[in-house]
Amino acid sequence: MQRTIQTFSVDDIDKFKQNLLAWSQQFDTVLWLDSNNYKQQYSSFDCALAADEFTAIKTDYYNAFEKLKEYQTITNDYIFGYISYDVKNDVEQLSSKNFDGLDFADLYFFQPQKLFLIKGNDIEFNYLKMVDDEIESDFEEIQKSKNPKIQKSENDIKIKLRIHKDEYHQKVTKLLQDIKRGDLYEANFCQEFYAENSTINPLEVYNHLNKISEPPFATFFKNEHQYILSASPERYIKKEGTKIISQPIKGTAKRLLSEIDDAKIASDLSRDIKERAENVMIVDLVRNDLSKSAKKGSVKVEELCKVYTFKQVHQMISTVVSTVEENTHPVDIIKSTFPMGSMTGAPKFSAMKIIEELEETKRGLYSGSVGYFTPNGDFDFNVIIRSILYNEEKKYISYSVGGAITAKSIVEKEYEECLLKAKAMKYVLLNSK
Repeated sequence: MQRTIQTFSVDDIDKFKQNLLAWSQQFDTVLWLDSNNYKQQYSSFDCALAADEFTAIKTDYYNAFEKLKEYQTITNDYIFGYISYDVKNDVEQLSSKNFDGLDFADLYFFQPQKLFLIKGNDIEFNYLKMVDDEIESDFEEIQKSKNPKIQKSENDIKIKLRIHKDEYHQKVTKLLQDIKRGDLYEANFCQEFYAENSTINPLEVYNHLNKISEPPFATFFKNEHQYILSASPERYIKKEGTKIISQPIKGTAKRLLSEIDDAKIASDLSRDIKERAENVMIVDLVRNDLSKSAKKGSVKVEELCKVYTFKQVHQMISTVVSTVEENTHPVDIIKSTFPMGSMTGAPKFSAMKIIEELEETKRGLYSGSVGYFTPNGDFDFNVIIRSILYNEEKKYISYSVGGAITAKSIVEKEYEECLLKAKAMKYVLLNSK
């Protein structure tokens, strides 16, 4: 599909970004990816906006990867979208029967008519030929665009827990028994916080969440009445030519006000035996996943258990890389590693089976992935965590959090870690217009 590319430069890129996201709200389908200028080794652009669906694929999990492979091959263009956690049922003999209040499709990708790629102060307008006569007028319109005036919602948002503290205690105790019995080594156990009969202004909530978090994989996604408002700090998988990069997160510590105390807690995290063990188990799993598509002997750990600091938390991140043959299909690489190890556990199949039985909510988009493919078959996908999911039609708001349970886990501490991870989402929901 032929595209026209035109590049503009602006003096105030932050203002332009704000205007661009506000301007995009006129479209039914929008996907915004923002690195918030977080310093990272692997980065193709600072920010991207894909808008105005030309073609799309929307499906349940059955044969989802085969359908995506066909769509990506035939389209041979930029496509943006998501893969929900429940597409695991396409990879393994698994099912998802838990409650789902959101009703998102299991997999959705679209080919945007209008694509904007931002690097530094330059904005690349990348338009399909059929709409390229709108580039100049859109640029002018975006510069004048303003966030619409928002009336404060009348309804008070009442956040509820799907699993209460006592029940959480029982479920994690059961997981610890499974670990002691040798059924698995580690499991990522998640719980949902939700609000019913509630309305929010999605753009306002996203802007607020992003401002207090500034993560490297922030996402605003809108498809008609369904929204992802994400402050994810985690990359799932990226392809650059024949190089594959995966960056699992395992290990969390809160930020402290005092610089000395904050530096100490980060240093303590880097040496914490339990947190390192969690991370190393998942690194082994990721190495195994990447080896399925990698050239023999090419899987390497570039960085092990390095602590990175974000506005809300410190995180322990590892970087695992591999090399694939040039003719390896990009969708096959994703399929062989999905879902990401950091959100499942080890061994992966056992962990997915056991957590499905213990969790009360169908994960859906939570712990799935949002990202894009380029025309030449490169891709980049995040992990949907620290995210608010919203179905405007059903007036249902949801955010989930989880933690890795290992033999050394203390139930009370795991529960506290969940509340820490949930803090930013709860705050913006209760304090946005």
